[in-house]
Amino acid sequence: MEIIIALLIIAAGSFCQSSSYVPINKVKSWSWESYWLAQGLFAWIVFPLAGALLAMPEGYSISNLFGMEGAPMAVVYGALWGVGGLTFGLSMRYLGVALGQSIALGTCSGLGTLLPALFAGEDLFHGKGLILLVGVAITLAGIAVIGYAGSLRSQTMSEEERRAAIKDFALTKGLAVALLAGLMSACFNLGLEAGAEISAEFARLGANDLFVTLPATLLVTLGGAATNFAYCLWQNARNKSFGDYAKGDVWINNLLFCALAGLLWYSQFFGLAVGKKFLASSPAMLAFAWSILMSLNVIFSNVWGLILKEWRGVSRKTVIVLVCGLTILIFSLIFPSLFN
Repeated sequence: MEIIIALLIIAAGSFCQSSSYVPINKVKSWSWESYWLAQGLFAWIVFPLAGALLAMPEGYSISNLFGMEGAPMAVVYGALWGVGGLTFGLSMRYLGVALGQSIALGTCSGLGTLLPALFAGEDLFHGKGLILLVGVAITLAGIAVIGYAGSLRSQTMSEEERRAAIKDFALTKGLAVALLAGLMSACFNLGLEAGAEISAEFARLGANDLFVTLPATLLVTLGGAATNFAYCLWQNARNKSFGDYAKGDVWINNLLFCALAGLLWYSQFFGLAVGKKFLASSPAMLAFAWSILMSLNVIFSNVWGLILKEWRGVSRKTVIVLVCGLTILIFSLIFPSLFN
Protein backbone atom coordinates (compact mmCIF):
# COMPACT_ATOMS: atom_id res chain seq x y z
CA MET A 1 0.00 0.00 0.00
CA GLU A 2 2.82 2.39 0.83
CA ILE A 3 4.34 1.84 -2.61
CA ILE A 4 1.04 2.78 -4.25
CA ILE A 5 0.85 5.93 -2.11
CA ALA A 6 4.43 6.81 -3.08
CA LEU A 7 3.70 6.35 -6.79
CA LEU A 8 0.58 8.51 -6.55
CA ILE A 9 2.46 11.31 -4.78
CA ILE A 10 5.36 11.22 -7.24
CA ALA A 11 2.88 11.04 -10.13
CA ALA A 12 1.07 14.16 -8.88
CA GLY A 13 4.35 16.07 -8.80
CA SER A 14 5.31 14.72 -12.19
CA PHE A 15 2.01 15.79 -13.73
CA CYS A 16 2.58 19.29 -12.39
CA GLN A 17 6.10 19.38 -13.84
CA SER A 18 4.92 18.22 -17.24
CA SER A 19 2.31 20.98 -17.12
CA SER A 20 4.80 23.67 -16.15
CA TYR A 21 5.56 24.74 -19.71
CA VAL A 22 1.91 25.42 -20.51
CA PRO A 23 1.69 28.68 -18.48
CA ILE A 24 4.77 29.98 -20.31
CA ASN A 25 2.65 30.11 -23.48
CA LYS A 26 0.67 32.85 -21.73
CA VAL A 27 3.76 35.04 -21.26
CA LYS A 28 3.51 38.07 -23.55
CA SER A 29 6.08 40.31 -25.23
CA TRP A 30 9.12 38.82 -23.47
CA SER A 31 12.08 37.12 -25.10
CA TRP A 32 13.02 33.55 -24.18
CA GLU A 33 15.81 34.61 -21.84
CA SER A 34 13.55 37.02 -19.95
CA TYR A 35 10.78 34.58 -19.18
CA TRP A 36 13.26 31.76 -18.49
CA LEU A 37 14.96 33.90 -15.85
CA ALA A 38 11.64 34.98 -14.35
CA GLN A 39 10.20 31.49 -14.03
CA GLY A 40 13.57 30.28 -12.73
CA LEU A 41 13.42 32.81 -9.90
CA PHE A 42 10.37 30.99 -8.61
CA ALA A 43 11.32 27.44 -9.67
CA TRP A 44 14.89 27.44 -8.34
CA ILE A 45 14.85 29.93 -5.47
CA VAL A 46 11.46 30.99 -4.08
CA PHE A 47 9.65 27.64 -3.88
CA PRO A 48 12.74 25.49 -3.06
CA LEU A 49 13.47 27.94 -0.23
CA ALA A 50 9.92 27.56 1.07
CA GLY A 51 10.27 23.77 0.87
CA ALA A 52 13.62 23.77 2.69
CA LEU A 53 12.14 25.83 5.52
CA LEU A 54 9.66 23.01 6.18
CA ALA A 55 12.58 20.78 7.13
CA MET A 56 14.56 23.20 9.30
CA PRO A 57 15.08 21.72 12.80
CA GLU A 58 14.68 24.02 15.77
CA GLY A 59 17.64 26.36 16.08
CA TYR A 60 18.71 25.94 12.44
CA SER A 61 18.36 28.38 9.57
CA ILE A 62 19.01 28.28 5.83
CA SER A 63 22.47 29.80 6.39
CA ASN A 64 23.51 26.68 8.35
CA LEU A 65 23.09 24.58 5.22
CA PHE A 66 26.14 25.93 3.45
CA GLY A 67 28.57 24.77 6.12
CA MET A 68 27.27 21.21 6.29
CA GLU A 69 29.00 18.17 4.83
CA GLY A 70 28.15 17.66 1.17
CA ALA A 71 26.75 21.15 0.64
CA PRO A 72 29.53 22.42 -1.70
CA MET A 73 29.28 19.39 -3.99
CA ALA A 74 25.50 19.64 -4.05
CA VAL A 75 25.83 23.21 -5.33
CA VAL A 76 28.49 22.20 -7.88
CA TYR A 77 26.32 19.38 -9.22
CA GLY A 78 23.49 21.90 -9.30
CA ALA A 79 25.53 24.23 -11.49
CA LEU A 80 26.18 21.35 -13.90
CA TRP A 81 22.50 20.46 -13.83
CA GLY A 82 21.82 24.11 -14.69
CA VAL A 83 23.45 23.53 -18.08
CA GLY A 84 21.01 20.68 -18.56
CA GLY A 85 18.15 22.97 -17.59
CA LEU A 86 19.14 25.48 -20.24
CA THR A 87 19.43 22.91 -23.00
CA PHE A 88 16.31 21.15 -21.72
CA GLY A 89 14.25 24.20 -22.59
CA LEU A 90 15.89 24.39 -25.99
CA SER A 91 15.19 20.70 -26.67
CA MET A 92 11.45 21.37 -26.42
CA ARG A 93 11.85 24.47 -28.54
CA TYR A 94 13.32 22.36 -31.37
CA LEU A 95 11.46 19.06 -30.85
CA GLY A 96 8.27 19.96 -29.00
CA VAL A 97 7.10 19.02 -25.51
CA ALA A 98 6.58 15.31 -26.22
CA LEU A 99 9.71 14.31 -28.13
CA GLY A 100 12.01 16.86 -26.47
CA GLN A 101 11.15 15.76 -22.94
CA SER A 102 11.18 12.08 -23.92
CA ILE A 103 14.78 12.06 -25.16
CA ALA A 104 16.20 14.43 -22.55
CA LEU A 105 14.42 12.73 -19.66
CA GLY A 106 15.36 9.26 -20.93
CA THR A 107 19.06 10.10 -20.80
CA CYS A 108 18.57 11.85 -17.48
CA SER A 109 16.68 8.86 -16.07
CA GLY A 110 19.30 6.27 -16.94
CA LEU A 111 22.38 8.22 -15.88
CA GLY A 112 20.71 9.83 -12.87
CA THR A 113 19.74 6.41 -11.52
CA LEU A 114 22.87 4.39 -12.31
CA LEU A 115 25.65 6.90 -11.60
CA PRO A 116 24.83 7.31 -7.87
CA ALA A 117 24.72 3.51 -7.54
CA LEU A 118 28.10 3.18 -9.27
CA PHE A 119 29.65 5.94 -7.15
CA ALA A 120 28.38 4.14 -4.04
CA GLY A 121 30.11 0.92 -5.17
CA GLU A 122 26.86 -0.91 -5.96
CA ASP A 123 27.24 -4.21 -7.85
CA LEU A 124 24.94 -3.79 -10.85
CA PHE A 125 25.06 -7.47 -11.78
CA HIS A 126 23.71 -8.98 -8.57
CA GLY A 127 20.85 -8.40 -6.15
CA LYS A 128 19.38 -4.92 -5.87
CA GLY A 129 21.92 -3.56 -8.36
CA LEU A 130 20.76 -5.99 -11.04
CA ILE A 131 17.11 -5.05 -10.43
CA LEU A 132 18.11 -1.42 -10.79
CA LEU A 133 20.00 -2.07 -14.03
CA VAL A 134 17.16 -4.07 -15.60
CA GLY A 135 14.62 -1.46 -14.49
CA VAL A 136 16.62 1.32 -16.13
CA ALA A 137 16.96 -0.79 -19.29
CA ILE A 138 13.17 -1.20 -19.43
CA THR A 139 12.75 2.55 -18.95
CA LEU A 140 15.21 3.35 -21.72
CA ALA A 141 13.52 0.82 -24.00
CA GLY A 142 10.20 2.56 -23.49
CA ILE A 143 11.70 5.96 -24.16
CA ALA A 144 13.50 4.64 -27.25
CA VAL A 145 10.17 3.39 -28.62
CA ILE A 146 8.64 6.82 -27.99
CA GLY A 147 11.63 8.40 -29.73
CA TYR A 148 10.99 6.13 -32.71
CA ALA A 149 7.39 7.31 -32.74
CA GLY A 150 8.75 10.84 -32.87
CA SER A 151 10.92 10.01 -35.87
CA LEU A 152 7.90 8.47 -37.63
CA ARG A 153 5.97 11.64 -36.95
CA SER A 154 8.77 13.69 -38.48
CA GLN A 155 8.74 11.56 -41.63
CA THR A 156 4.99 11.79 -42.21
CA MET A 157 4.47 15.47 -41.43
CA SER A 158 4.93 18.15 -44.03
CA GLU A 159 7.21 21.10 -43.28
CA GLU A 160 4.14 23.30 -42.84
CA GLU A 161 2.61 20.87 -40.36
CA ARG A 162 5.84 20.72 -38.37
CA ARG A 163 6.03 24.47 -38.15
CA ALA A 164 2.39 24.68 -37.15
CA ALA A 165 2.90 22.25 -34.25
CA ILE A 166 6.43 23.35 -33.28
CA LYS A 167 7.51 26.75 -34.52
CA ASP A 168 11.29 26.13 -34.47
CA PHE A 169 11.27 22.40 -35.30
CA ALA A 170 14.78 21.10 -36.09
CA LEU A 171 15.27 17.34 -35.67
CA THR A 172 19.07 17.00 -35.85
CA LYS A 173 19.81 20.05 -33.73
CA GLY A 174 17.02 19.08 -31.32
CA LEU A 175 18.34 15.55 -30.81
CA ALA A 176 21.86 16.81 -30.02
CA VAL A 177 20.54 19.38 -27.57
CA ALA A 178 18.19 16.88 -25.91
CA LEU A 179 20.99 14.33 -25.35
CA LEU A 180 23.22 17.00 -23.79
CA ALA A 181 20.30 18.15 -21.65
CA GLY A 182 19.75 14.62 -20.37
CA LEU A 183 23.43 14.08 -19.59
CA MET A 184 23.77 17.28 -17.57
CA SER A 185 20.32 17.01 -15.98
CA ALA A 186 21.35 13.70 -14.41
CA CYS A 187 23.59 15.79 -12.14
CA PHE A 188 20.49 16.83 -10.18
CA ASN A 189 20.19 13.39 -8.62
CA LEU A 190 23.94 13.33 -8.02
CA GLY A 191 23.48 16.61 -6.15
CA LEU A 192 20.74 15.07 -4.01
CA GLU A 193 23.04 12.14 -3.24
CA ALA A 194 25.84 14.56 -2.32
CA GLY A 195 23.43 16.19 0.14
CA ALA A 196 22.31 12.87 1.64
CA GLU A 197 24.29 13.50 4.82
CA ILE A 198 22.44 16.79 5.30
CA SER A 199 19.14 14.93 5.08
CA ALA A 200 20.39 12.30 7.54
CA GLU A 201 21.60 14.97 9.97
CA PHE A 202 18.28 16.81 9.88
CA ALA A 203 16.46 13.52 10.47
CA ARG A 204 18.61 12.92 13.56
CA LEU A 205 17.74 16.42 14.77
CA GLY A 206 14.05 15.67 14.57
CA ALA A 207 13.08 17.30 11.29
CA ASN A 208 9.88 16.13 9.63
CA ASP A 209 10.75 12.95 7.71
CA LEU A 210 8.54 13.96 4.80
CA PHE A 211 10.68 17.00 4.02
CA VAL A 212 14.25 16.13 5.07
CA THR A 213 15.56 15.96 1.48
CA LEU A 214 14.24 19.41 0.55
CA PRO A 215 17.21 21.39 1.97
CA ALA A 216 19.53 19.41 -0.33
CA THR A 217 17.13 20.14 -3.17
CA LEU A 218 17.50 23.86 -2.45
CA LEU A 219 21.30 23.61 -2.66
CA VAL A 220 21.08 21.91 -6.05
CA THR A 221 18.60 24.40 -7.46
CA LEU A 222 20.70 27.33 -6.22
CA GLY A 223 23.65 25.98 -8.21
CA GLY A 224 21.41 25.62 -11.25
CA ALA A 225 20.02 29.11 -10.76
CA ALA A 226 23.52 30.58 -10.87
CA THR A 227 24.22 28.93 -14.24
CA ASN A 228 20.86 29.82 -15.74
CA PHE A 229 20.77 33.40 -14.49
CA ALA A 230 24.28 34.10 -15.80
CA TYR A 231 23.30 32.79 -19.23
CA CYS A 232 19.98 34.64 -19.32
CA LEU A 233 21.55 37.96 -18.30
CA TRP A 234 24.21 37.46 -20.97
CA GLN A 235 21.46 36.84 -23.52
CA ASN A 236 19.61 39.94 -22.28
CA ALA A 237 22.74 41.99 -22.92
CA ARG A 238 23.48 40.32 -26.24
CA ASN A 239 19.93 40.67 -27.57
CA LYS A 240 19.30 44.04 -25.94
CA SER A 241 16.24 42.57 -24.23
CA PHE A 242 16.64 44.09 -20.76
CA GLY A 243 13.75 46.32 -21.76
CA ASP A 244 11.42 43.32 -21.37
CA TYR A 245 11.44 43.78 -17.61
CA ALA A 246 10.23 47.38 -17.99
CA LYS A 247 7.14 46.56 -20.03
CA GLY A 248 4.64 47.53 -17.37
CA ASP A 249 1.56 46.58 -19.37
CA VAL A 250 2.48 42.86 -19.32
CA TRP A 251 4.50 42.70 -16.12
CA ILE A 252 1.78 41.43 -13.78
CA ASN A 253 0.50 38.89 -16.34
CA ASN A 254 3.97 37.55 -17.06
CA LEU A 255 5.02 37.41 -13.43
CA LEU A 256 1.92 35.47 -12.44
CA PHE A 257 2.32 32.90 -15.20
CA CYS A 258 6.06 32.58 -14.53
CA ALA A 259 5.29 32.02 -10.84
CA LEU A 260 2.75 29.34 -11.75
CA ALA A 261 5.26 27.67 -14.07
CA GLY A 262 7.87 27.75 -11.30
CA LEU A 263 5.50 26.24 -8.75
CA LEU A 264 4.44 23.47 -11.12
CA TRP A 265 8.06 22.68 -12.00
CA TYR A 266 9.18 22.52 -8.36
CA SER A 267 6.27 20.22 -7.50
CA GLN A 268 8.11 17.25 -9.04
CA PHE A 269 10.89 17.42 -6.44
CA PHE A 270 8.51 18.17 -3.60
CA GLY A 271 6.54 15.08 -4.64
CA LEU A 272 9.75 13.06 -4.98
CA ALA A 273 10.86 14.05 -1.47
CA VAL A 274 7.53 13.13 0.10
CA GLY A 275 7.11 9.99 -2.00
CA LYS A 276 10.51 8.63 -0.96
CA LYS A 277 9.30 8.50 2.63
CA PHE A 278 6.79 5.84 1.60
CA LEU A 279 9.43 3.83 -0.28
CA ALA A 280 11.72 3.42 2.73
CA SER A 281 10.65 -0.21 3.20
CA SER A 282 11.70 -1.10 -0.36
CA PRO A 283 15.41 -0.40 -1.05
CA ALA A 284 15.03 -1.30 -4.73
CA MET A 285 12.10 1.08 -5.25
CA LEU A 286 13.86 3.80 -3.26
CA ALA A 287 16.96 3.53 -5.46
CA PHE A 288 14.68 3.55 -8.52
CA ALA A 289 12.72 6.64 -7.39
CA TRP A 290 14.59 9.00 -9.72
CA SER A 291 13.86 6.80 -12.73
CA ILE A 292 10.21 6.56 -11.66
CA LEU A 293 9.95 10.34 -11.64
CA MET A 294 11.58 10.67 -15.06
CA SER A 295 9.37 7.93 -16.54
CA LEU A 296 6.26 9.67 -15.27
CA ASN A 297 7.54 12.96 -16.67
CA VAL A 298 7.86 11.34 -20.10
CA ILE A 299 4.38 9.81 -19.87
CA PHE A 300 2.72 13.06 -18.88
CA SER A 301 4.74 15.13 -21.36
CA ASN A 302 3.40 12.95 -24.16
CA VAL A 303 -0.12 13.36 -22.82
CA TRP A 304 0.43 17.11 -23.10
CA GLY A 305 1.88 16.58 -26.56
CA LEU A 306 -1.41 14.99 -27.58
CA ILE A 307 -3.42 17.78 -25.96
CA LEU A 308 -1.31 20.43 -27.71
CA LYS A 309 -1.84 18.58 -31.03
CA GLU A 310 1.86 17.90 -31.59
CA TRP A 311 0.88 14.44 -32.87
CA ARG A 312 -1.88 15.73 -35.12
CA GLY A 313 -2.02 14.14 -38.56
CA VAL A 314 0.31 11.22 -37.83
CA SER A 315 -0.29 7.70 -39.12
CA ARG A 316 -1.98 4.89 -37.23
CA LYS A 317 1.38 3.10 -37.03
CA THR A 318 2.90 6.10 -35.26
CA VAL A 319 0.09 6.15 -32.69
CA ILE A 320 0.51 2.39 -32.05
CA VAL A 321 4.27 2.80 -31.55
CA LEU A 322 3.68 5.71 -29.16
CA VAL A 323 1.17 3.71 -27.11
CA CYS A 324 3.59 0.75 -26.95
CA GLY A 325 6.33 3.03 -25.66
CA LEU A 326 4.06 4.49 -23.00
CA THR A 327 2.97 0.98 -21.96
CA ILE A 328 6.59 -0.10 -21.50
CA LEU A 329 7.22 2.97 -19.35
CA ILE A 330 4.19 2.24 -17.19
CA PHE A 331 5.50 -1.30 -16.65
CA SER A 332 8.91 0.09 -15.67
CA LEU A 333 7.25 1.95 -12.78
CA ILE A 334 6.16 -1.24 -11.05
CA PHE A 335 8.97 -3.57 -12.13
CA PRO A 336 11.23 -3.09 -9.05
CA SER A 337 8.28 -3.73 -6.69
CA LEU A 338 7.89 -7.24 -8.13
CA PHE A 339 11.06 -8.28 -6.27
CA ASN A 340 10.13 -7.08 -2.76
